Amino acid sequence: MVIVGAGATCLLLLLPLLAVFAQALREGWGAYFAHLSAPESRHAVGLTLLAAGVAVPVGTVFGLAAAWAVGKFEFPGRRLLTSVIELPLSISPIIFGVAYLFVFGMQGLLGPWLDEHGVALAFNAASIVIVTTMVTLPYVFREVLPLALAQGTADEYAAITLGAGGWRTFLRVTLPNLRWALLYGITLCFARSLGEFGSVAVVSGAVRGETNTITLHIELLSNDRVATGAFAVASILTSIALATLVVKTWAEGREAKRT
Repeated sequence: MVIVGAGATCLLLLLPLLAVFAQALREGWGAYFAHLSAPESRHAVGLTLLAAGVAVPVGTVFGLAAAWAVGKFEFPGRRLLTSVIELPLSISPIIFGVAYLFVFGMQGLLGPWLDEHGVALAFNAASIVIVTTMVTLPYVFREVLPLALAQGTADEYAAITLGAGGWRTFLRVTLPNLRWALLYGITLCFARSLGEFGSVAVVSGAVRGETNTITLHIELLSNDRVATGAFAVASILTSIALATLVVKTWAEGREAKRT
Protein backbone atom coordinates (compact mmCIF):
# COMPACT_ATOMS: atom_id res chain seq x y z
CA MET A 1 0.00 0.00 0.00
CA VAL A 2 2.87 2.33 0.79
CA ILE A 3 4.41 1.70 -2.63
CA VAL A 4 1.06 2.26 -4.34
CA GLY A 5 0.49 5.48 -2.40
CA ALA A 6 3.98 6.76 -3.16
CA GLY A 7 3.57 5.87 -6.83
CA ALA A 8 0.22 7.63 -7.05
CA THR A 9 1.66 10.71 -5.35
CA CYS A 10 4.62 10.84 -7.72
CA LEU A 11 2.28 10.40 -10.66
CA LEU A 12 0.08 13.28 -9.54
CA LEU A 13 3.12 15.49 -9.06
CA LEU A 14 5.08 14.52 -12.15
CA LEU A 15 2.28 14.49 -14.71
CA PRO A 16 1.42 18.21 -14.35
CA LEU A 17 5.12 19.12 -14.56
CA LEU A 18 5.62 17.03 -17.68
CA ALA A 19 2.43 18.47 -19.18
CA VAL A 20 3.71 22.04 -18.74
CA PHE A 21 6.91 21.39 -20.67
CA ALA A 22 5.19 19.17 -23.25
CA GLN A 23 2.63 21.88 -24.04
CA ALA A 24 5.28 24.60 -24.02
CA LEU A 25 7.35 22.72 -26.63
CA ARG A 26 4.39 21.51 -28.67
CA GLU A 27 5.19 23.89 -31.55
CA GLY A 28 8.96 23.40 -31.32
CA TRP A 29 11.88 25.19 -29.75
CA GLY A 30 11.61 28.14 -32.12
CA ALA A 31 8.08 28.97 -31.05
CA TYR A 32 9.02 28.35 -27.42
CA PHE A 33 11.84 30.89 -27.44
CA ALA A 34 9.75 33.28 -29.52
CA HIS A 35 7.09 33.36 -26.79
CA LEU A 36 9.71 33.83 -24.08
CA SER A 37 11.51 36.62 -25.96
CA ALA A 38 8.33 38.58 -26.73
CA PRO A 39 8.45 42.11 -25.23
CA GLU A 40 5.44 41.44 -22.98
CA SER A 41 7.02 38.24 -21.65
CA ARG A 42 10.36 39.91 -21.00
CA HIS A 43 8.65 42.79 -19.21
CA ALA A 44 6.61 40.38 -17.08
CA VAL A 45 9.74 38.47 -16.08
CA GLY A 46 11.59 41.70 -15.30
CA LEU A 47 8.77 43.10 -13.16
CA THR A 48 8.40 39.81 -11.29
CA LEU A 49 12.13 39.68 -10.56
CA LEU A 50 11.99 43.32 -9.43
CA ALA A 51 9.21 42.52 -6.96
CA ALA A 52 11.07 39.45 -5.72
CA GLY A 53 14.33 41.41 -5.56
CA VAL A 54 12.72 43.81 -3.10
CA ALA A 55 10.49 41.36 -1.22
CA VAL A 56 13.19 38.80 -0.43
CA PRO A 57 15.79 41.15 1.14
CA VAL A 58 13.12 43.02 3.10
CA GLY A 59 11.51 39.77 4.26
CA THR A 60 14.92 38.34 5.19
CA VAL A 61 16.03 41.30 7.30
CA PHE A 62 12.63 41.76 8.91
CA GLY A 63 12.04 38.04 9.50
CA LEU A 64 15.47 37.44 11.00
CA ALA A 65 15.25 40.49 13.28
CA ALA A 66 11.70 39.68 14.39
CA ALA A 67 12.46 35.98 14.98
CA TRP A 68 15.57 36.95 16.97
CA ALA A 69 13.59 39.39 19.12
CA VAL A 70 10.65 37.05 19.73
CA GLY A 71 12.76 33.92 20.14
CA LYS A 72 15.49 35.30 22.37
CA PHE A 73 13.71 37.83 24.60
CA GLU A 74 10.69 37.93 26.89
CA PHE A 75 8.51 41.04 26.63
CA PRO A 76 4.81 41.92 26.95
CA GLY A 77 2.79 41.37 23.78
CA ARG A 78 5.15 38.78 22.28
CA ARG A 79 2.30 36.46 21.28
CA LEU A 80 0.33 39.35 19.82
CA LEU A 81 3.36 40.47 17.78
CA THR A 82 3.75 36.94 16.40
CA SER A 83 0.08 36.85 15.39
CA VAL A 84 0.30 40.24 13.67
CA ILE A 85 3.41 39.26 11.70
CA GLU A 86 1.78 36.01 10.53
CA LEU A 87 -1.50 37.74 9.63
CA PRO A 88 -0.82 37.76 5.84
CA LEU A 89 -0.74 33.95 5.96
CA SER A 90 -4.31 33.88 7.30
CA ILE A 91 -5.83 36.44 4.92
CA SER A 92 -6.74 35.68 1.32
CA PRO A 93 -4.35 37.51 -1.04
CA ILE A 94 -7.34 38.98 -2.89
CA ILE A 95 -8.71 40.45 0.33
CA PHE A 96 -5.22 41.73 1.09
CA GLY A 97 -5.14 43.49 -2.29
CA VAL A 98 -8.59 45.01 -1.78
CA ALA A 99 -7.58 46.25 1.67
CA TYR A 100 -4.48 47.82 0.11
CA LEU A 101 -6.65 49.73 -2.38
CA PHE A 102 -8.93 50.90 0.45
CA VAL A 103 -5.88 52.58 1.96
CA PHE A 104 -3.76 53.69 -1.01
CA GLY A 105 -6.23 53.73 -3.93
CA MET A 106 -7.68 56.93 -5.35
CA GLN A 107 -10.89 56.30 -3.39
CA GLY A 108 -8.99 55.09 -0.34
CA LEU A 109 -8.06 56.71 2.93
CA LEU A 110 -4.68 58.08 1.81
CA GLY A 111 -5.17 58.03 -1.97
CA PRO A 112 -6.37 61.65 -2.46
CA TRP A 113 -3.65 63.03 -0.19
CA LEU A 114 -0.96 61.01 -1.98
CA ASP A 115 -2.28 62.17 -5.36
CA GLU A 116 -2.03 65.81 -4.26
CA HIS A 117 1.64 65.23 -3.51
CA GLY A 118 2.29 63.44 -6.81
CA VAL A 119 2.61 59.96 -5.32
CA ALA A 120 0.80 57.01 -6.93
CA LEU A 121 0.74 53.70 -5.07
CA ALA A 122 -1.98 51.87 -6.97
CA PHE A 123 -2.16 50.27 -10.43
CA ASN A 124 1.55 50.60 -11.10
CA ALA A 125 4.80 48.75 -10.52
CA ALA A 126 5.20 50.27 -7.05
CA SER A 127 1.94 48.71 -5.88
CA ILE A 128 3.05 45.29 -7.16
CA VAL A 129 6.35 45.53 -5.27
CA ILE A 130 4.63 46.68 -2.06
CA VAL A 131 1.91 44.02 -1.93
CA THR A 132 4.36 41.27 -2.89
CA THR A 133 6.65 42.36 -0.07
CA MET A 134 3.81 42.52 2.46
CA VAL A 135 2.33 39.15 1.48
CA THR A 136 5.70 37.35 1.70
CA LEU A 137 6.88 39.11 4.87
CA PRO A 138 6.10 36.26 7.33
CA TYR A 139 7.91 33.43 5.55
CA VAL A 140 11.46 33.91 6.86
CA PHE A 141 10.09 34.77 10.30
CA ARG A 142 7.96 31.64 10.44
CA GLU A 143 10.86 29.34 9.51
CA VAL A 144 13.48 30.91 11.77
CA LEU A 145 11.34 31.44 14.90
CA PRO A 146 10.85 27.76 15.92
CA LEU A 147 14.60 27.14 15.77
CA ALA A 148 15.35 30.34 17.70
CA LEU A 149 12.90 29.27 20.41
CA ALA A 150 14.31 25.74 20.54
CA GLN A 151 17.91 26.88 20.89
CA GLY A 152 17.23 29.28 23.73
CA THR A 153 19.80 31.85 24.87
CA ALA A 154 22.50 29.73 26.52
CA ASP A 155 25.03 30.18 23.69
CA GLU A 156 24.49 33.94 23.58
CA TYR A 157 24.94 34.31 27.33
CA ALA A 158 28.10 32.24 27.17
CA ALA A 159 29.51 34.46 24.42
CA ILE A 160 28.66 37.64 26.33
CA THR A 161 30.24 36.20 29.49
CA LEU A 162 33.44 35.62 27.52
CA GLY A 163 33.48 39.28 26.48
CA ALA A 164 31.76 39.32 23.09
CA GLY A 165 29.68 42.37 22.24
CA GLY A 166 26.11 42.38 21.01
CA TRP A 167 26.85 42.50 17.26
CA ARG A 168 29.68 39.99 17.52
CA THR A 169 27.47 37.60 19.46
CA PHE A 170 24.75 37.90 16.85
CA LEU A 171 27.08 37.45 13.88
CA ARG A 172 29.31 34.73 15.34
CA VAL A 173 26.85 32.76 17.48
CA THR A 174 23.18 33.46 16.75
CA LEU A 175 23.31 33.75 12.97
CA PRO A 176 25.36 30.59 12.31
CA ASN A 177 22.95 28.60 14.49
CA LEU A 178 20.02 29.83 12.40
CA ARG A 179 21.60 29.77 8.95
CA TRP A 180 19.87 26.70 7.50
CA ALA A 181 16.43 27.73 8.73
CA LEU A 182 17.17 31.18 7.34
CA LEU A 183 18.11 29.74 3.95
CA TYR A 184 14.94 27.65 3.98
CA GLY A 185 12.84 30.72 4.74
CA ILE A 186 14.54 32.78 2.03
CA THR A 187 13.86 30.03 -0.50
CA LEU A 188 10.16 29.91 0.40
CA CYS A 189 9.93 33.71 0.35
CA PHE A 190 11.51 33.85 -3.11
CA ALA A 191 9.23 31.15 -4.52
CA ARG A 192 6.14 32.79 -3.02
CA SER A 193 7.05 36.22 -4.37
CA LEU A 194 7.43 34.83 -7.90
CA GLY A 195 4.10 33.03 -7.80
CA GLU A 196 1.96 35.73 -6.15
CA PHE A 197 -1.26 36.26 -8.07
CA GLY A 198 -4.31 37.30 -6.05
CA SER A 199 -3.16 40.52 -4.44
CA VAL A 200 -1.12 41.54 -7.49
CA ALA A 201 -4.12 41.01 -9.78
CA VAL A 202 -6.16 43.42 -7.65
CA VAL A 203 -3.65 46.27 -7.32
CA SER A 204 -1.81 46.13 -10.66
CA GLY A 205 -4.52 46.70 -13.26
CA ALA A 206 -2.88 43.96 -15.39
CA VAL A 207 -1.88 46.31 -18.21
CA ARG A 208 -0.06 44.28 -20.82
CA GLY A 209 3.59 45.30 -21.04
CA GLU A 210 3.32 47.71 -18.08
CA THR A 211 1.94 46.10 -14.91
CA ASN A 212 1.96 42.43 -15.82
CA THR A 213 3.86 39.94 -13.70
CA ILE A 214 4.55 36.40 -14.86
CA THR A 215 1.40 35.00 -13.29
CA LEU A 216 -0.79 37.75 -14.74
CA HIS A 217 0.84 37.34 -18.14
CA ILE A 218 0.07 33.62 -18.08
CA GLU A 219 -3.56 34.40 -17.34
CA LEU A 220 -3.79 36.90 -20.21
CA LEU A 221 -2.20 34.48 -22.67
CA SER A 222 -4.59 31.76 -21.51
CA ASN A 223 -7.59 34.07 -21.92
CA ASP A 224 -6.34 34.95 -25.42
CA ARG A 225 -6.18 31.21 -26.17
CA VAL A 226 -2.43 31.34 -26.78
CA ALA A 227 -1.94 28.04 -24.98
CA THR A 228 1.63 27.44 -26.14
CA GLY A 229 2.70 30.90 -25.00
CA ALA A 230 0.98 30.48 -21.64
CA PHE A 231 2.73 27.15 -21.03
CA ALA A 232 6.05 28.55 -22.25
CA VAL A 233 5.92 31.35 -19.69
CA ALA A 234 4.61 28.90 -17.07
CA SER A 235 7.68 26.74 -17.66
CA ILE A 236 9.78 29.55 -16.17
CA LEU A 237 7.91 29.33 -12.88
CA THR A 238 7.98 25.54 -13.05
CA SER A 239 11.75 25.49 -13.48
CA ILE A 240 12.19 27.92 -10.60
CA ALA A 241 9.86 25.79 -8.46
CA LEU A 242 11.94 22.68 -9.16
CA ALA A 243 15.15 24.53 -8.31
CA THR A 244 13.52 25.85 -5.14
CA LEU A 245 12.51 22.31 -4.17
CA VAL A 246 16.10 21.12 -4.58
CA VAL A 247 17.44 23.97 -2.40
CA LYS A 248 14.69 23.38 0.17
CA THR A 249 15.46 19.65 0.39
CA TRP A 250 19.18 20.35 0.70
CA ALA A 251 18.63 22.93 3.46
CA GLU A 252 16.32 20.58 5.35
CA GLY A 253 18.91 17.80 5.12
CA ARG A 254 21.69 20.05 6.43
CA GLU A 255 19.51 21.23 9.30
CA ALA A 256 18.55 17.64 10.17
CA LYS A 257 22.22 16.61 10.26
CA ARG A 258 23.11 19.62 12.41
CA THR A 259 20.42 18.87 14.99
